[in-house]
Amino acid sequence: MASSRNENPTVYSTEHGRICPKCGYPVSECRCRKGTGEDQNYKQDGIVRLYIDRKGRGGKTVTIIDGLKLSELEMKDLAKKLKHQCGAGGSIKERKIEIQGDVRDQILPILQKMGMVVKKAGG
Repeated sequence: MASSRNENPTVYSTEHGRICPKCGYPVSECRCRKGTGEDQNYKQDGIVRLYIDRKGRGGKTVTIIDGLKLSELEMKDLAKKLKHQCGAGGSIKERKIEIQGDVRDQILPILQKMGMVVKKAGG
C-alpha cells in the first residue's frame, strides 16, 4: 500500500501560505485560474453572507463578509469604505473581508445599496 502522504498534494506552506492543489503554486500565483479570473475551488451562489466569528481571536468579535464576486482591487476598496463607515479596523483574508466588532447592522444596508443580495448568517 502506498503512503497517503505522497498521494496528497501540499495545500499549505508556512513560507507561502495556501498552495493550489492543482498546479502546486501559492494561491496568489496560481497558474490554474489565470484564464478564469477567479478561484475555481471557491463556490459562489451570488449571495453575500455576513456572519460573526470569535474563534481563534482571543474572544474578540469580528464581522466576516463572504461570497463577494469582486476582484482583489475592488475588495480592497470596499473593505476600506466599510472600515471607514464603521469606524473600525479590518483586513481581507482568503477572499473574505473581516471587520473588527459586531457591525453587521451597519454593513447590511451599505451592501444592499450597492445592489448585492445580502443575508445575515449564523447567530
